[in-house]
Amino acid sequence: MKQLIQRLVFAWRFRCAVRRADRLHRLMRLKFIVIVIGGKLQVISKQDCRRLIRQHYFKKGTRIEDIERRALYITK
Repeated sequence: MKQLIQRLVFAWRFRCAVRRADRLHRLMRLKFIVIVIGGKLQVISKQDCRRLIRQHYFKKGTRIEDIERRALYITK
């Protein structure tokens, strides 16, 4: 039962994150990525991902392609 509730909550948060990414994409015309960071769903622009890589937020050697491969959703 606990796992079912956790899955439902994650699905709800994922849906909200996808809507937010699409809305921001329409507004700013940037590519947005929905990814799990630190156990939470985050909506990050591709431009901000590159900035975070330069600031060593991710593990050494991480590239933007690796992040896109791990992404749950990417705006077109």
